[in-house]
Amino acid sequence: MPRMYAKEYPWYSPWDTARRENGVLAARLMLNAALTAPTTGGEDHTEGEIVWGDDELEGIARKMEELAYTLKNKRIEDLLKYEAVMVRASDCILFLGDYRARVSPFDIDCGICGGKEGCAYVYKRHRTAAGLIDPTDRDMGTTPIQGPLCQVRVMDLGYNIGSALWMANRLMVDCRPSMMMGIAAQKLGYCKNSPLVVALPVGTLAKNPYVDICYDYHVTNMDRILDEVRKIYVLPRQMGTDFRRYRVVKEGESSGSEGEEE
Repeated sequence: MPRMYAKEYPWYSPWDTARRENGVLAARLMLNAALTAPTTGGEDHTEGEIVWGDDELEGIARKMEELAYTLKNKRIEDLLKYEAVMVRASDCILFLGDYRARVSPFDIDCGICGGKEGCAYVYKRHRTAAGLIDPTDRDMGTTPIQGPLCQVRVMDLGYNIGSALWMANRLMVDCRPSMMMGIAAQKLGYCKNSPLVVALPVGTLAKNPYVDICYDYHVTNMDRILDEVRKIYVLPRQMGTDFRRYRVVKEGESSGSEGEEE
């Protein structure tokens, strides 16, 4: 009869792999919840992508660490380095993006985007042809997000994220939205049609990996601490006496054995 055993430790064991696969299943349901969230005008505007696997997650974490030293912003640097550790602790990551936010404003001149000209504020700052924004202009410029964006579309993305988080809550998996992971995902080509991407990492560990973070977490995380303990543990083993040269003598027992010289 088929059986499945799941537990958290040791990492990457068959039962830990089973636990991680359950996290991916939860992310699939979260994606469906996001896609069915309310949207302005009833137009589809969301794309989603689920990423899992050691190589994929490690690639995202390393891209975040690379960005931490190239964006030249101390606050963002810490966020990128700390959240890179969270990427490695995740079962998978759900990325959600809005592919209409830049190239297809809602065209109601609401002014939420911050421009006095209404939607013209968005159109004038992007290349256009025949009154439409050129979707092939993908220059990210000098900022992490290429704007301005239609804020109606951005708010719709917020509904998607809220629905996905609601599903995570009901499924009792750990999840926390992240802009930093989303920026790294854009650089790597995830949700490639969206100018704004938000990441929803999913974890099924006993301790929520996305809260209660130590200072200098990129150095003081569990992987690094355990590795240092291994180093300390090996040293006394090398310095100790060989176990074949002595044995523990119990009370009332002779220290020598038959045929053994004293």
